[in-house]
Amino acid sequence: MKIVFRTVGAATILLLLYLAFWPVSVEPKSWHAPDNSGYTGDFVANEKLANLTMVDLGTRVGPEDADIGPDGMIYVASHDGEILRIGPDNSVDVFAKTNGRPLGIEFDQNGTLFVADAYRGLLSIDRDGGVTLLANNTDDDSPILYADDLDVTSDGVIYFSDASTRFGAQSNGGTLAASVLDLVEHSANGRVLKYDPATKQTTIFADGLTFANGVAVNAAEDAVFVIETGDYRVWRFPTDGSPGEVIMDNLPGFPDNINNAEDGTFWIGLVSPRNDIMDKLSDKPLMRRVVMRLPDALKPAPTRYGFILKIDESGAVIETLQDPSGAYALTTGAVNLADGRIVVTSLTEPRLGILPSP
Repeated sequence: MKIVFRTVGAATILLLLYLAFWPVSVEPKSWHAPDNSGYTGDFVANEKLANLTMVDLGTRVGPEDADIGPDGMIYVASHDGEILRIGPDNSVDVFAKTNGRPLGIEFDQNGTLFVADAYRGLLSIDRDGGVTLLANNTDDDSPILYADDLDVTSDGVIYFSDASTRFGAQSNGGTLAASVLDLVEHSANGRVLKYDPATKQTTIFADGLTFANGVAVNAAEDAVFVIETGDYRVWRFPTDGSPGEVIMDNLPGFPDNINNAEDGTFWIGLVSPRNDIMDKLSDKPLMRRVVMRLPDALKPAPTRYGFILKIDESGAVIETLQDPSGAYALTTGAVNLADGRIVVTSLTEPRLGILPSP
């Protein structure tokens, strides 16, 4: 019996030493998560997202962003590096391959598709599917490690997010794994970059963001709206370089993409409800380090819950569309179709959701 107690005691000591001292890649910073009111008020639960029509993507997963091409077809990014094209009959074919991990995509007025590729940087794709690398570092030789989302102005200027300058997507196990590391560390190292097609220069437009994510330029093109996933909020940055302001704060989930909708409004996707444990540990960096030493099965994970919302330029909520069942989950955003239907994108689904016209 003494041998058993000694063995258990030794194992316990080793476990405690492991949880306290085993090296991890994150250096968590103390911050204060705002109190989460959950799905109340403007965000009260509903089932308006429960009747999606699904487009099967075959063996592909992760239609994280979508846009409507000059041919009227739906174009979506996928995890394996393919840009897919979906026809009116829901047929799916491959438009282009980036050989990376495409996330945000956006067409310009000339029919060129621009891509924020988490592994490769900022890309352009011509009408024949030819891929060109535009930028994989800034003009001061700072590497772009996690290109995430983008938008294009009428004169071709591209604003795009570099979600984390600490945890590159390719070198840290992929986009989801790298995002978890950045969110746990919370060191506000994300930024928004600006690419000028006339000079081919890539400069820093805004920085100091905790996982800079979705990017959208408003109709007047005098402001860039940016999702800060780690702080559950939305920023408005004037294009003239004036200081930015937070227009929406304390969202009840992790916001991802932001896309232009009709009449100057925006669609935002919430990937998952907030995690109460991690919020409570926001000002306890040592405990967050301990969490990173736990087996993956014991670490906090995203909750399946479908959620997109529409806001105006002031950050006022116009409507929310939700699916508490999580049948189509980890929703990243939405795009309007000309016939009134809404394309709903996802971080991990093997299909694309389309909401019928009201």
